[in-house]
Amino acid sequence: MEIYSRKSRWKIYLAGAGVAILLISVFYTNYLSKELAQGEQNRVENFVLAQDQVNDPSKQFEDLSLQLQIMERNTTIPVFVTDERDKVLFHANFEDGIKDEDAFFNPIIKKMEKSGFEPIISEGNKIYYQESTLLRQLRYFPLIQLILIAAFVGLGYAGFSTERRSEQNRVWVGMAKETAHQLGTPICGIVAWLENLRAMREEDEEVIEIVDELRTDVSRLELIAERFSKIGSIPSLDPVNIYSELEKCRAYMQRRASRKVQFNFPDPESKPLRVRLNPPLFDWVIENLLRNALDAMDGIGSIQVNVTEEEHVVNIDVIDSGKGIPSSKFKTVFQPGFTTKKRGWGLGLSLSKRIIEEYHSGKIFVKKSEEGKGTTFSIRLIKAA
Repeated sequence: MEIYSRKSRWKIYLAGAGVAILLISVFYTNYLSKELAQGEQNRVENFVLAQDQVNDPSKQFEDLSLQLQIMERNTTIPVFVTDERDKVLFHANFEDGIKDEDAFFNPIIKKMEKSGFEPIISEGNKIYYQESTLLRQLRYFPLIQLILIAAFVGLGYAGFSTERRSEQNRVWVGMAKETAHQLGTPICGIVAWLENLRAMREEDEEVIEIVDELRTDVSRLELIAERFSKIGSIPSLDPVNIYSELEKCRAYMQRRASRKVQFNFPDPESKPLRVRLNPPLFDWVIENLLRNALDAMDGIGSIQVNVTEEEHVVNIDVIDSGKGIPSSKFKTVFQPGFTTKKRGWGLGLSLSKRIIEEYHSGKIFVKKSEEGKGTTFSIRLIKAA
C-alpha cells in the first residue's frame, strides 16, 4: 500500500538527515582538531625556544621571566626531551613517580616513531610531545556524539512505537467490542423471526428447509460476533485436538471454494495431538489464511496444511500455490491496512498475528514465498501437557 511506501521513504529521509548531520559534525570536529593540534605544536615550539634561551649561558644576566613563564604555563601538553641516545633529560605533564624513565619512555618513543612522528631537534636534543587530553577528547567527540544520537533516536523510536501500538490496541479493542455489540441486536431479532416463521409454517417442508439454511447463516454471524467480543479480553485456552479443529476449518472453507482448488489437510482420524488454543479465535486465523490463499490462486490451485510436532510446540504450515509475496513484504503483510486486493480492509493478517502471538503466546510468520509459485505461512503453538 502507498501508506507503507511513504513510511519507508520517511525512514530513508530521516536516516539520510542523520548521516548528513554526523558527517558535518565529523568534518567540523576534524577541522577544530587540526587547528588545536597546530596550536599545540606552536606552543611546544615556543616551549623549546624558551628552554633554549633559559639554558643559554650568554643570557644568564638577561631578564628571562617571559621564557620561564612560557615554560611554566605548559600544564596540558605532555613533553619530554632526550639526548642523541634517547636518554630522557627532562619531562613534563606525565604521571608522577616514574622510577625508570628509560623503561617508561622508550616504548612511547618507538610507538611515536612508528606512527611517523618527527621530534623537534634543538641543540642536539630531541623534543617529543603528545596530544593534550582536550585534543584527544575532541577527536573522540564524533563517536560519542554518534552513540548519543543513536541512543536518543532509539529511545524515541521505541517510545513512539510503544505509544502507537497502545493506541492501535485501544482502537482495535473498541472497534471489535462495538462491532460485537452492534451485531448482537439484529442477530437476536433475526433468530426470533426465524423461530416465529418456523412455528407458523411448520408443515411446509420447503419453508422449513429455507429456515434451517438461514439459521445456519445466523449461527455463523453469532460466531463472528463471539470472535469480536473476545478481542481485548483474555480468552480461555483449552487442550484441543489440532487435527479435528483443522478439519472443521477445511470443511467450512472448501464448500465456499472453487472445485478446481484442492485441499490437502491432515487426516482428522490421526492420533490426537492436543494444543492449547481457543477454538473460535484459532478457526478465525486459519480461515483468514485459507481465504487469502484462495484469493491469491484465482480459483485454481492447491492448499496444503502440514502439522509437525516438536518437544513443546506444534508447527502448522499453510501452503498455497498462489501468486506469492515479495520477500520485502514478509513483515509488512501483518501490518494493519496492508492489502493487495482492490477490496478489503487489510485487517485479516493483522488480527491473525494478534490472536496467535498475544492471545496464544505463539508465533505466526511467512516461512517462505516465491512470486508466481506460492506462499507458506507458519504457525507455532504451545503443545498441551
